[in-house]
Amino acid sequence: MRIKIDYLGHSTVILELNGKRVITDPVFRRRIFHLTRTVPVPEPVIYQDIDIALISHLHYDHLDIQSLRSLGERTLVCVPKGAGNLLRKNGITNFCEVAIGEEFSLGTLPVRATYARHRNSRHPLGMQADCMGYLIGDEIIVYYPGDTQLFPEMGLLSDRIDVALMPVWGWGPHLGRMHMSPKQAAQALASLKPKLAIPIHWGTYLPIGLAWLNPAFHSSPPLVFAGSVEKNHPQVEVRILKPGESTIYFPS
Repeated sequence: MRIKIDYLGHSTVILELNGKRVITDPVFRRRIFHLTRTVPVPEPVIYQDIDIALISHLHYDHLDIQSLRSLGERTLVCVPKGAGNLLRKNGITNFCEVAIGEEFSLGTLPVRATYARHRNSRHPLGMQADCMGYLIGDEIIVYYPGDTQLFPEMGLLSDRIDVALMPVWGWGPHLGRMHMSPKQAAQALASLKPKLAIPIHWGTYLPIGLAWLNPAFHSSPPLVFAGSVEKNHPQVEVRILKPGESTIYFPS
């Protein structure tokens, strides 16, 4: 048993496990409103034949209609309960809505929606739906938190997590509201107890005009995260993947 993990940037990760291809919060565009992509846009061949897209919340940098359309009609799109109308209005019909705590299976692949602490509206006056994370798999269990702050019940999500995809930043020079910092993401591992942690949500998008931040933006958050994990949770392996890189994990 193994899992292949492709980090495409921001919160977009492709997981290959249990014979399925899963993508989290697919966002491929070069520009989203005031944000511009600082790394190459992934080639479409990389995200073809995706079985399911897991959407954690409604923010534009996590639920991007254009990116979802590019996956094709075959891909099932899983969204928080109440967000289906947004997809339907935009011509996406192959979707399911899930609530926090709900479990479902895609063939042999089990998925459970989990709580996340984050802002739940698409924009200040827009649609609202719960923010979620996901526990994916059984023989190998992957935790994708979405965007979240630390919360006391994090350690109760699962009695076993093999791989944690940990958000370690926002999308600009400052952390932004209701995101985990690199050290907070490392602190969360004390509760989650994964075998492998991969930092995500960094090094991909910057506000227009801040390209000069590129070098620091691309290296600092995951390195701070890895250093904190090494100091405080040395039993957890950390693998830093730059956008476009991949790794294969074999459970011990």
